[in-house]
Amino acid sequence: MTTVPPDAGRSWWLREALADDPGEPAPPLRGDLTTDVVILGGGYTGMWTALHLKELDPGIDVAIVEQDIVGGGASGRNGGFVNSFWGDLEYLAYHFGDRATIALCEAGEESVKAIGRFASDQGIDAWYRADGEYVVAASEEQFGRWADDLITADRLGVSQHFQVLSTDELRERVASPVFRGALFRTVGATVHPGRLALGMRRVLLERGVRIFEDSPVTRFGTGDPARAETPGGTVQAGVAVVALNAWAHHWKRFRRTVVVRGSYIVMTEPAPDRLKEIGWTDGSGVADMRSAVHYVRTTPDGRISFGLGGMQPNLARRIGPRFAYDPRAIEIAIADLHRMFPGFVDVPIEAAWGGPIDVSGHHLPTFGTLGKGNVHYGHGYTGNGVGPAHLGGRIMANRILGKADPVLDLPLVDLEPLRFPPEPVRSPGALVANTAIRRKDEAEDDGEEPNPLIDFVAKLPRRLGYNLGP
Repeated sequence: MTTVPPDAGRSWWLREALADDPGEPAPPLRGDLTTDVVILGGGYTGMWTALHLKELDPGIDVAIVEQDIVGGGASGRNGGFVNSFWGDLEYLAYHFGDRATIALCEAGEESVKAIGRFASDQGIDAWYRADGEYVVAASEEQFGRWADDLITADRLGVSQHFQVLSTDELRERVASPVFRGALFRTVGATVHPGRLALGMRRVLLERGVRIFEDSPVTRFGTGDPARAETPGGTVQAGVAVVALNAWAHHWKRFRRTVVVRGSYIVMTEPAPDRLKEIGWTDGSGVADMRSAVHYVRTTPDGRISFGLGGMQPNLARRIGPRFAYDPRAIEIAIADLHRMFPGFVDVPIEAAWGGPIDVSGHHLPTFGTLGKGNVHYGHGYTGNGVGPAHLGGRIMANRILGKADPVLDLPLVDLEPLRFPPEPVRSPGALVANTAIRRKDEAEDDGEEPNPLIDFVAKLPRRLGYNLGP
């Protein structure tokens, strides 16, 4: 078994960012305060909402309460892929129609670009690179799974966003013995998620947003005013934003609309010469067509960050320690890294971590409003939240302030969620289906036909209408 430093869920990204420039720490909440808007959660969704609020109304009073440090959840430990919605064309067009699909994809593309502009304008060295992204076929079975999106792109007149690469063409850009070809999406970026999160905290504090870290919300009332209680005090506000990512699963209201999966990353030590040997010298991201997706990118100092999604360490009824660090998932990620990039077999693994992601039945986030209209929420990113969280912040800020912005007409606003089965069926059923999906993926990786029973169970969620992957 490979020895990996047990980082207990704290990502390499955050540890590197804190060592480089920890910034001004935010204190825990002490005492009681009143504010215009209280935001539960100091991740990208909460912070972008606060930034958009301050841009639209500089005088608005906003407070953020976070159980860890800002970015301590998914925002500071993800793979750093800044996605739009161009990769979901066929699904979006089928469910929402052509006009709404184009509007959503263009809004998502604008968010990808806006994040880069923000980092540049605010002097945040977030390693932002808008070099596009590859969706690779890492087995013969995966090749061509992008066909429906290409047909839809051609029909909608947006084919310029895509390029199909043959095996040889792909290997000239990113060489791997398992790659069979790819769909290259021109819209896509990579970013250092920890540096972006801490940079956003600095800007928010400069603009007068009060941030309280190490302040878990122990009780929340959705009345008017909304009231958030923490161990050290309370916040009352006319408006509240619930931006909890996977932790929304613990709320009764969201228990059947969000399920939790694990996602794990291993980070190599720097090996820039090895990256040059395989031709991967830009900032493009790579993801394959598995349902339990591999998501892979490089860093400016020559590392590979290799992620493995769709893991479920247990029944996942609660978010426990194995989501932060699961040795078995880490071992699988390392083995898959070495299979995909054998030239890195002798490059040491410097860090490994994991965490929960908020999975929705649509594979799309949703942004809505609760109760008397003063409590707003956004979640369901299904591991693709870096770009869409910026858009979600725009949506919620405009709704809070009553602005007539076109983003409020996007189909993600008040999207009716697909409900998962109730307990006691949901958790064991999800574990069985998730295990079957992973085994089907592994069989296809090895060029084998999956067991018919495993294949049937793996495809069952899609037959039931859930969009959980290719």
